[in-house]
Order: sequence, then structure tokens, then C-alpha cells
Amino acid sequence: MYRTIYRFTVLLVILTQAIKIKKVYGERLRDKIYVPINGASCFRRLNGTHQVGCSSTQSGSVGVLHLIEEKSDFDFLLRSLSAPPYAPMIPPYLFSRENIMRLKHEGGRNISVVLLIDSNTDKMTNFSHELQCPNQYSGIFFPNSTESPTCKANNQEGTWNPWGTGLLYEDLPFPVYYVPDQDEIKKLIKCFEDFNNFDYDSHSRRSLCAIEVNTFMSAAVSTEVCMRRTKFINNLGRTRYCDPLEGKNVFATLFPRKIQNHLDYVDNQEKYMIVTCRLDSTSMFELTGLGAMDSLMGFGTLVSAAHMLKLLLPDQSTLKNPQLNVMFVILNGESYDYIGSQKLVFDLENLTFPPRYTRTSPITFDNIEFVLDLNTFDDISSIRLHSISEFPQAKELLSKLKHYGSRKEYDFNIEFNSSLGYEMPPSSIQSFLRKNISFPACVLNAPPTNRYYHSIYDDEVNIKFHYANTSRDYTQLMSIDEAFRYFPADSVQMKIRNISSVVAMALYEMLTHENYKSNKLANPLLIDEFLYCFTMSADCPLFKAASKPNSLPALQIPPNRYISVAGSPQESTGWTYRILGYLLSNKMENVTESNCNYLPRNWFAGFDGRGQCRLTTQNYSLALSPAFLIEDYNWTSGEYSTWTESTWAPFSARMFLRPSRLHETITFSIGCVVLVISFCLIYIISTRAEVLFEDTGPGASTDA
Repeated sequence: MYRTIYRFTVLLVILTQAIKIKKVYGERLRDKIYVPINGASCFRRLNGTHQVGCSSTQSGSVGVLHLIEEKSDFDFLLRSLSAPPYAPMIPPYLFSRENIMRLKHEGGRNISVVLLIDSNTDKMTNFSHELQCPNQYSGIFFPNSTESPTCKANNQEGTWNPWGTGLLYEDLPFPVYYVPDQDEIKKLIKCFEDFNNFDYDSHSRRSLCAIEVNTFMSAAVSTEVCMRRTKFINNLGRTRYCDPLEGKNVFATLFPRKIQNHLDYVDNQEKYMIVTCRLDSTSMFELTGLGAMDSLMGFGTLVSAAHMLKLLLPDQSTLKNPQLNVMFVILNGESYDYIGSQKLVFDLENLTFPPRYTRTSPITFDNIEFVLDLNTFDDISSIRLHSISEFPQAKELLSKLKHYGSRKEYDFNIEFNSSLGYEMPPSSIQSFLRKNISFPACVLNAPPTNRYYHSIYDDEVNIKFHYANTSRDYTQLMSIDEAFRYFPADSVQMKIRNISSVVAMALYEMLTHENYKSNKLANPLLIDEFLYCFTMSADCPLFKAASKPNSLPALQIPPNRYISVAGSPQESTGWTYRILGYLLSNKMENVTESNCNYLPRNWFAGFDGRGQCRLTTQNYSLALSPAFLIEDYNWTSGEYSTWTESTWAPFSARMFLRPSRLHETITFSIGCVVLVISFCLIYIISTRAEVLFEDTGPGASTDA
């Protein structure tokens, strides 16, 4: 018996060591077989009736690499049956709707993966996968009709995004993987050249360079189906298949509001000019798309104008009407059927805005003088004020914009014109007008010239931004002459300074009834820092000043501005909250940090980093479509946004050599033969165990 225990112990030790050795060398072997490829993937979103985006198979999609360099290269993929399926590597200038839809409809099983490689971008003239009429099904409609008059999708010249391909809203049968890193692209192309790019007739008889992309999406069909499956609870618990697109709006008032004890009381004496802009952007791929021209220009204009007004009007008592205030609202989720503005309108209807935790009285439509939306400013030299019909505040605002935009001493050279009627850009005011077509709302918008709207290439290069990095004080207004010491007249910093100064001057006169005569304008250094933070690095002076002293450094990448879902980092919302609080607050002198730890007091590092207490007015409100709050909502009604995002496991992509079919067949056959022989040997050993394994224990017979 002791021998048996000893043998068992020795066998266990040997087995344990073998497992360790196998693990070590197995990992090395895996690393030799597979080369990981870093990038970003297309993913699946759903609305009330459809699914859009893409997904791999559950075990991952595998395709043989094939480089596309000209349009005729697609013919090989669609006609050759040599060694499918293939994974075409497509440069941006060939990633068009025509080519992708051809792969979708004609590719069949020949196409399993599509790679978008960031090469030869100099040949690219446009790259926008948004619709030509963004949000065309969620805006204003004719009475008793489902037709939107704001954009004519059948007339490309009359659309707001004439370069749009609509691929963002296509349901693609293969994963699309974006590879931006040039080193990774070189690996892919070298592997293709070494193993694939010769003797195409023999592809089926030799090993080929391939890629496996695993981006499987859990959700399918539509939001209605997905939410029903998610709410179903079985014995093992609930499984999440999708989540609603959800974020937060950020708002702040020019002057502090009164803290109230009775939160159901509406103060009808309070009046507000509401200035809005978009916070979010989107693109086809996860964590990409800076939205520099499509929304960051309007966002920067609002921040700059709000800061200038705060410096000009520190006290509400100086106004002709001391009950008048300005509220700045930065809306999230507007790229997906106006999620943020729909929720704002819903809250105004139900007396739940601002949220009750702000301890301020609710605001209704009757409290609002008018709404001004700062939309896209592709070309700042020519801007239109759009409204459905002329109303007194819009008429007054336009006259003041024209006046200040053409003043010779400022040299803005901005032409403002009026545009009346239903032809209106995709903007947040459509949520207000959809509820009440006569509501006093207008939008400032420039003619569309952005060829990279809602895409990975709408970045700092698209707006020709160059960081000045002056390290000078950006918290004060700057004179006309001083600004030209740092920036040329045609720089994006000066362009935003010009439009934000004009907007601030016009609002200043509407608030005070006094003409603005000073030579102090918005500070382009603030705009310089703002653009740097949101397009190049979150580890920037403005974000540091709007944080607490000695805070941990932020990531050296720009914050993602896609709305995403609940539980996601939402870093752009947090930074927006901080910079609004910092720039629209009053400094409280002689207040220590220990006495500045409760709202509305906030302790900021400040420009000098020493720390300062400021009385703030900023806050959050929920940006979630009311469709997910209304019980038994009709998902196909089209009244509210119904966008959700599929859940998924972590994305991965890896390159390897795929063996030939003959090699795979031989390997499989040998495995089957070994399996059969193993079973036979086990059977023989089992039936001869008494002979092969003699028992030599204490009770065993010792007879010869």
C-alpha cells in the first residue's frame, strides 16, 4: 500500500510540473502564432424598429487579408472563390457607400471582416457616414404628417450634410475594424505581401495571412425586442442585452438662483434667456470621433460667450429687469434624435427641471423668454439665424448681431442673415418646436462645409487648430490689438472669439438695454486652451484650473464625447461641469477650503493653482429619452428617441497564418486516427489489467 501511495505522489508531482511547463511554453507558442492588432470596432445600436452597425460571429470572424488599392480590386473579392472568406483592407478614400454596400449585397460568404486602415488619407476628399439629413425622423413635421420639411433627403444640394453616406445607419453583416496605428498597418501589409500577394490561383493550397476579429454583439432586431429580453428574469437572474443611450446635460445660470424650501412653487416672475449647444458627437467606431467642427465649435462659442458675459455682468441687480437671467444648457445625446433636448422639454412639461436636489423652484415654458441654439459654425463669415416665424426677441437679436458683426472698430466681418420657415438645420430647438410650433426658439448656424461630419476625421486638423501654449492668463477679457499678438486673423481661435464676442455683445445689450462700447472682447487664449483640452489632451491647463489643487493628472488623450450608456466614464460631461462651474462663478474672497466643501461652493485650483473658493451655478440633469421612462411606451410611435446600444465582451483582433484546407483536412484526419487508436489501446489495457498490473501489496499472493 505504501508503494501505491508513493507512486501516486510521484505521479501527481510529475503531472503538476508538466502542467506548469505546458502553461509556460503554451503561452509562448500562442504569442508566436497570433499577433494582436490594436484598433477600434464598429458596434451595434438599435432603435424602435431596426438594428444598425455590425457584429462578428460569436466565436469571432476570420478572413484572409487582401489589400484594396483601387476600385477594381473589389472585383477579385466578389468573383474569386480561391480561399474565402476574405478580409479586405480598405483605405479611407475607397471606404464609400457604393463599395461597402457592394460588399454587403454581393460578397455573401466571401467577406467575413472589413478593415479600415488609416493610410493614403491625402487621397480622401470627404468621409462622413451620417445621413444627409441628420435626425430626419425626429424633428419638426407638417401637421398630420410624418414628412419632415426641415431637410429634403431626395435633393442632395438642399441637405445639411451633402457628403453623408448613411453607413452609420446600415446593418452590416460583417465586423468593420478601424486600424489607425501606422505600425499595425505595416504589420498587416507586410504579412499580406509575404504570404498572400502572389500566385492567387494557389491560395487554396497554401497557408495565408489572415485576421480574426471578435466583436460579437448581444443585442439584435430592435430596441423593443432587446429591452423585452433584458427585462426577462429566469431562475439564474437577468441578462443585459442592451442599454439605453444615456448621459447628462450640464447647465448653469449667469446669476445664482434663490434656494427654495417649497420646491413645487413656480416663480412666474423669473424669466430666462436660454442658450444651448450640443455636447456630444459620434462616429462609426468605438471611442473615436472628436466632433471638432460639427459640435465643438458651437460648444466653444457658448463657453466663450458665457465667460465674457459673466465678466461684464457680475451682479444681477445691475440689469433693467433684475428677474431676468441667462441659462446656458449643454445638451448630451443630440446626435441620436435629440435625446438631451427631448428630456429637457419633457422635464419642463412635468415641472421636474431643474432636478429637485438643486433646491430651486421649477422652470416652465412660461418662464422662458426665448431659446437660442448655437449649432454648427463651419464657415463663420456667413451665419444665419433660423426660426419658423419671426418673433420679437428673434428680430431684436438679429438686429443686434448685425450691428456688432459689422462694427468697423472690431473688424469681425461676419454677415448675419435671417432664415424664416421650416427649412431648419438639425438642432436642439426642434424638440421645443415639435411640442409647440409657435414657441420662441431660433438657431444660429453656418452653411454646411464640413466634409467629415460625425466621423473619425473631424479632428483638430479639420478645423486647422494649432495650439499656441502661451501659458498666459485666459480668465480675463482681451483687447482687440492684444489678441493679434498671439493668433493670426484666420486662426480658429480668432474665428470663435469673433462669433462668441458678437453673441455676448448682443445678449449684453438685450439684458442691460445699453450699447456695448468697450474694446475688450472674448479671450482667444481661453478658446485655445479649450480646444486643446477637447481635441488633443485632457491633461491641460484649463482642466487643471477647473479641478481641485494637486488633483491626479488626467489622461493625455482628449475626452470621449459620445453619449454612451449609464455606467460609462462620461468624462466629457464631468469636465464640462467643472469648466462651466469655474468660468461662470463668482470668487469668494477670504474663504478657506474647509469652509468651501458644500454646494453651491466649490474649491478650484484656479489659473495659478493655489486654490480658490467660488460660488457656482452649474448642475446636471438627466439626458435619457422619455421613451424609457414612460410605462408601456409605443416603440414605433416616433415621438421620442429609442436608441440603445448592444452589450459586448471586450473587442479583440489578431493576425495569424491560416493553414490551407488540405493541411486542415490532414490534421483533422490524423487526429481522428489517433483518437480511434487511443480508444482501442484503452480497451485492451482495461481488459488485461490483471496481467499488466500485478498487485504486490501486503495481501497479494507470493506463490511462484
